[in-house]
Amino acid sequence: MTKTTPSDRHYPRDSSRAASDPTFWTAAKGRAVDPSVLVRVLSRAAALGASGVLVFDLDSTLLDNKPRQARIVREAGDSLGEPRLSHCQPDHFTDWSVDKPLRRVGILDHELEELVPKVRRFWKRRFFTSEYCIDDIAIAGAVEFVREAQSLGTRIAYCTGRHEGMRQGTVACFAREGFPVPDGEQVHLLMKPDLEEHDDDFKVRARQPLAALGTVIAAFDNEPIHINSYFEHFRDAQCVHMLTDDSSRGIAPHPEIPSIVDFRRGGY
Repeated sequence: MTKTTPSDRHYPRDSSRAASDPTFWTAAKGRAVDPSVLVRVLSRAAALGASGVLVFDLDSTLLDNKPRQARIVREAGDSLGEPRLSHCQPDHFTDWSVDKPLRRVGILDHELEELVPKVRRFWKRRFFTSEYCIDDIAIAGAVEFVREAQSLGTRIAYCTGRHEGMRQGTVACFAREGFPVPDGEQVHLLMKPDLEEHDDDFKVRARQPLAALGTVIAAFDNEPIHINSYFEHFRDAQCVHMLTDDSSRGIAPHPEIPSIVDFRRGGY
């Protein structure tokens, strides 16, 4: 397992602003959702067949990484000699903060100042690795949606801010969950070459290889800055915002971009 520690630009900042700033976790809270957009995307995919491309982000779009986060906190408890952390579960995470799940396992407010930085350092050395991302699970309806698109002949492009060091665990997770695995022909996995490139820069740079695959029918991403960028660049594509979580920069999705919370088409 790599011991490289990423800089803070790779994940949401400290949660101290959350109480006073209601837009801290996501500026998209309260947006209406429109699952009917999924039907429209598949209809266009059927019309274009093999010339069409669907673009999917991974974390908080197709995959839920809360099991990964909970495992890391539990292991941090073992490492730090704090047995209460062994009770951490995926549903203890409601956003990207560390203090909230720690409170839910019984850590008291006066203990957080010392413990949170230690857990965060432990987290940063593990979260961006194949060994841990293999624990991720599919967002509801995501496997069925992607497989149906694949059955129409559509090319699938997973375009993620994960780096190449996470490829093995990512593909193993795809296989376990039932997603189409990359084959270099119909299914593609675009990743950053290394951890240090900023996700924003990579998503812009990825536009060219995505366009080279065919006609981008739709793009799905939880980060408002990324889905807005796709919206501006792929003007004929249906861009869809995942109303899950984001990197807490106070950026809202463009008002013309619909949101969904998962890939179930029959409502929630």
